[in-house]
Amino acid sequence: MDVKEVMQYAKDNNARMVDYKFLDFIGLWQHFTTPISQFEEDIFEDGLGFDGSSIRGWQPIHASDMVVIPDPTTAMMDPIMEVPTLSFICNIFDPITKEPYSRDPRYVAQKAEAYLKSTGIGDQIFIGPEPEFFIFDDVRYSEGADHSFFHIDSEEGAWNSGREEVPNLGYKTKHKQGYFPVAPTDTQQDLRTEMCLVMEEVGIEVECQHHEVASAGQAEIDMKFTTLLKMGDQLKWYKYIVKNVARRWNKTVTFMPKPVMGDNGTGMHVHQSIWKDGKPLFAGDGYGGMSEMAMHYIGGILKHARALNAFTNPTTNSYKRLVPGYEAPINLAYSSRNRSASVRIPMYSSSPKAKRIEVRFPDPSCNGYFAFAAMMMAGLDGIQNKIDPGEPLDKDIYGLSPEELAKVPSAAGSLDEALEALKDDHEFLLKGDVFTEDVIDKWIEYKMENEVKELRLRPTPKEFDLYFDC
Repeated sequence: MDVKEVMQYAKDNNARMVDYKFLDFIGLWQHFTTPISQFEEDIFEDGLGFDGSSIRGWQPIHASDMVVIPDPTTAMMDPIMEVPTLSFICNIFDPITKEPYSRDPRYVAQKAEAYLKSTGIGDQIFIGPEPEFFIFDDVRYSEGADHSFFHIDSEEGAWNSGREEVPNLGYKTKHKQGYFPVAPTDTQQDLRTEMCLVMEEVGIEVECQHHEVASAGQAEIDMKFTTLLKMGDQLKWYKYIVKNVARRWNKTVTFMPKPVMGDNGTGMHVHQSIWKDGKPLFAGDGYGGMSEMAMHYIGGILKHARALNAFTNPTTNSYKRLVPGYEAPINLAYSSRNRSASVRIPMYSSSPKAKRIEVRFPDPSCNGYFAFAAMMMAGLDGIQNKIDPGEPLDKDIYGLSPEELAKVPSAAGSLDEALEALKDDHEFLLKGDVFTEDVIDKWIEYKMENEVKELRLRPTPKEFDLYFDC
């Protein structure tokens, strides 16, 4: 929609409030709301002011004024709010220079799409993430100088098979057996369906929904692929809708990569392909039906994977999932069917339009705009420098001998390892000014100071179990 169409859309839908959504540096939506009486066309030119010093990772207090300008193409009636509310996803600008703000994640995604076109390699990249999440019935956590604990619960949890539920009907999802039995073992079919239907209200094309592998309500809803910026927007709507629909059912959702010990973690496999003039460029007559360009793209992903982990797996909890010896794809290899490889070539269809790669190490704690843009930049670097991905790994990775496995490089083993890799390997991200040194430096600084170092300071219950009697 253009501005005139947006104004008419608001009238047609009897909008009474207008909500302005934008991201903080880490990737969470922020918002403020005005009455429809304050909504004028000049907002799309002049924007609205706010305090940038109160947003994580943004401005210092002595230079805090920022401007938010709504993107008219994102206009949507918010499906969660009770009062009819027109919602926008916004871009952030500096009020002095009138330039887009370099730390606005959405701006990074916009520059990434522009850079792809400028290279002449392609004019569109399609992104198809598969976010997983847990639906819990109860979550409690607290930490202080004298204590530290968390407690989660789910009516589906395997640990509740002996709980007095008056009556306990016995249908509990066993660990690693949630993929995917029907009801009554799957208790969340109707809840996931409502999530899908609400997603469709905001234009998200849903492909399927199902229970995932883990006990305790692990779920997945898949969206049809779309362009990078649009998928960044859709992923924010996805999380917003999933969390708020769950709340209607008096349940709660987390996208934490590893909330349940001893069961599968939560990943977000990301399918991607480059097109030009309406034609797919990843289809060919090479391995797995892929083109030489696609293989070089894989080469770039594998070469820069440890640096990419800083954006695709950006939490300390991410590395409770990315652990050697389990099912998580930490081994930096590719294969046409082997799901234990970090890059897979799906073989569901022989159609050229379906040819794509699937990067399997990301998780949904990431800031999608940063993660999608960073993976594309790594892949383009592979194409530009004709990076050879090596031989495919079609064996069972977990059946390899220690000598064979030692030859397969691994993803980062911790957030600080990933941040160190990003510090040493980020030139590929700076091309086209897509990422800037300021964004890279601030990301590393914020994550180290607010997450890595904070976790290092705190004893855990397991350490008491291990060391109290030392």
